[in-house]
Amino acid sequence: MRIRDVFLATSLCLAVMMPVTGFNHASASPTTEDINRDSAAALQMLYRNNPAAASIGKSAKAVLIFPNIVKAGFVFGAGYGEGELKQGTKIDGYYNSFSASWGLQIGAQSYGYAVFLMTENAINYVHRSQGWEIGTGPTIVVVNEGVAKNLTTSTLKDDAYAFIFDQQGLMADLSIEGTKISRVRN
Repeated sequence: MRIRDVFLATSLCLAVMMPVTGFNHASASPTTEDINRDSAAALQMLYRNNPAAASIGKSAKAVLIFPNIVKAGFVFGAGYGEGELKQGTKIDGYYNSFSASWGLQIGAQSYGYAVFLMTENAINYVHRSQGWEIGTGPTIVVVNEGVAKNLTTSTLKDDAYAFIFDQQGLMADLSIEGTKISRVRN
């Protein structure tokens, strides 16, 4: 199959998936009130369902919350969502999360994630970067059930801890993925 054929097939697949998954312009642009409400609800759900996240949340200097990321792909894929940075009860800005991937993948899914920023250096990096690519900047540990069992407030040593939650849909992939977080509004 030629590159052009793969590109056309991918474009067609994504065009068909976008209305089904809600990955379109109208749902990709929530209001700040929507983001505030959805982020608060998502964080409370995460704390209720994951005691390690609740524990880390008490020690975190700030939390970057993305309550709903929608991802779809067929060979080429993309994901997008908007969220907020909270320091205590104060909202410190609004951000988007964009990911692109390439590889063996097909399907669509939605999920949320929260990144707990543990140090002032991590917060400062998010503030001063023009777009933060996961994997550069602060050290991030993605917390799964195995990691969560071994975390205590005395073992927290990294700059940031990320929790993925509320996964829905079906996405089979073996891909190289990059996520970029950028400030979008004040």
